[in-house]
Amino acid sequence: MEHSRYRGRFAPSPTGPLHFGSLVTALASWLEARASNGVWLVRVEDLDPLREPPDATAQILHSLEAHGLLSDEPVCFQSRRHSAYQHAIEQLLKNGKAYRCACSRKQLQANNGRHPAHCRDNLPIPDGTAYAIRFALSDENCHWQDLLLGPQNQRVLAELDDPVIRRKEGFYAYQLAVVVDDINQGITDIVRGSDLLNMTAQQQQVFQALGAEPPRWLHIPVILNEQGQKLSKQNLAPALDDSQPSVNLVQALSSLGQKPPATLAYARVEDVLEWALAHWQRQAIPLTSQQARGITLGTQTHSDY
Repeated sequence: MEHSRYRGRFAPSPTGPLHFGSLVTALASWLEARASNGVWLVRVEDLDPLREPPDATAQILHSLEAHGLLSDEPVCFQSRRHSAYQHAIEQLLKNGKAYRCACSRKQLQANNGRHPAHCRDNLPIPDGTAYAIRFALSDENCHWQDLLLGPQNQRVLAELDDPVIRRKEGFYAYQLAVVVDDINQGITDIVRGSDLLNMTAQQQQVFQALGAEPPRWLHIPVILNEQGQKLSKQNLAPALDDSQPSVNLVQALSSLGQKPPATLAYARVEDVLEWALAHWQRQAIPLTSQQARGITLGTQTHSDY
């Protein structure tokens, strides 16, 4: 089946303000969409209120706006889409592609990942027992073509790899919500960090179980800090300085292997993005985080601009 017009998205989790690694991903996805004359959307993955500072969503949207990265359609908030996720779960349970699981992580570890209560057989769970809902994967040797990394192969193991799609606390999980929303928004192409590469085969099975064609995938290298760790809120990555968006964008372009001229840091945001789109070369993106880090460290520092 042919994909329709390109529709991409950037989907941050509001567990803190936007950092440089997130900007690199956002910019790459925006450029891919624009280079394909497509649509670029922003989706806020606010599924876990216990981990989300109250001002984080506003900070993220402000940062994106400051860097000229505006959603072509109204921003989607996952916190407003619980009914869609519940409907999908009911569909998956009905079709035998999901099951209730009361096992603790400790119990699963003690049984080498197998369910001691044989949860996949959909046996009754005692009243009052908290349970998660898991997606029932099928054994598969999955092959797909990554638009940057080339042919990919991943082994999926039924039961051992089954992801939680609704947690015991009642929160809907990423592995379900991201697929439901990609289907709902007609997403044809996903640009994201390579730290999510190993989830791809599982997510393709969720797409198929919900009757949808999986999108095309493009995994870019994650940006590393000086300790060699992925830039993330968990690793205390500093927030973007929204007062110097052109500098940030030029550094992001350098991380993506695009070789922007240093003088571009003095330009308006609109001019930086115009240059980036005119010179965008997907094949120049580094294949590994170490390569991207080398490019990043080789660019001018803020004081050089």
